[in-house]
Amino acid sequence: MSNKPILAGLFTAALLSVAGSVIAQEQVLNLYSARHYQTDEALYGNFTQATGIKINRVDADDAGILARLKAEGAASPADVILLVDAARLGKADMDGLFRPIKSAALEAAIPAQLRAKPSAEGTTWFGFSTRARIVVYNKMRVKKADVDTYEALADPKNKGLLCTRSGAHPYNLSLFGAVTEHLGEVKTEAWLKGLVANMARAPKGGDTDQIKGVASGECGVALTNSYYLARMMRSTDPEDKAAVEKIGVVFPNQQTWGTHVNVAGAGVAKSAKNLANAVKFMEYLASPAAQNYFADGNNEWPAVASVKVNNPALQAMTGGSFKSETIPISAVANNQTKVQQMLDRVGYK
Repeated sequence: MSNKPILAGLFTAALLSVAGSVIAQEQVLNLYSARHYQTDEALYGNFTQATGIKINRVDADDAGILARLKAEGAASPADVILLVDAARLGKADMDGLFRPIKSAALEAAIPAQLRAKPSAEGTTWFGFSTRARIVVYNKMRVKKADVDTYEALADPKNKGLLCTRSGAHPYNLSLFGAVTEHLGEVKTEAWLKGLVANMARAPKGGDTDQIKGVASGECGVALTNSYYLARMMRSTDPEDKAAVEKIGVVFPNQQTWGTHVNVAGAGVAKSAKNLANAVKFMEYLASPAAQNYFADGNNEWPAVASVKVNNPALQAMTGGSFKSETIPISAVANNQTKVQQMLDRVGYK
């Protein structure tokens, strides 16, 4: 009897064993990301080059990612969830989508006010870049001194001048959640009622639309995230350049609590199968090189205070620095349900 079939079978089994070992040893990270900026490709590529961990990425907007995670449940392959607003991070946290982690590196790098409130099990999410919720005004129609605080936007002297996107948009929910921390619920609801009374038109569009509305004269003053204005300032489009020339910029409340800042951040998914890789990636995002890619890719500021970004638009906008609020961003996120109820009561669409 020939030994060839037996030898062939042993050889095949050996090959399968080696292949299985290679697959088992392959290092991967499954990332669900609401960020999609060109510079992020270098961010992820550098991580893979440094660690050998391959990133499998799912890109969608925040709402799409949260819906997908809920639908997948415990079977979700997600290891890290990247979202772009405190309200959205807070919503994911309240829905139980994050796994608390303990990382001395992250706790040392990310300021306490830019991460979730820790529990005995650890911290659920961390902010990795910041943006300011600023005021832009038409220089021909409005005086800077009349709109230099968030509270002033509700003053009757600004009646018929204010434009915003939907009050229920997460960027506004986060701002209104911050104001609630500063003023309390009663005064915040009265303030929101004042905003509604001062509207130049019903809330619509995105932040770029608000900036252009101010430049055209349709609006006298508007709220926007700082990176939208920075994009227009860095644009080569003649229309963008012309619009920027017509508007003034205010970082509100410099004499009181400071300008509201929001975060883009991430957490380890509750279902994470590659936990060690997930924590390693989170810690990588707090490294100086990654902070530069992460923040400057969307004209933002790093969350790690020691890291500086050389962004000409941000420098021109701020004059080099500004006073930001210091309340915990987790408290801002946790106020969103209260804020939504107030918006309903005052008719802020």
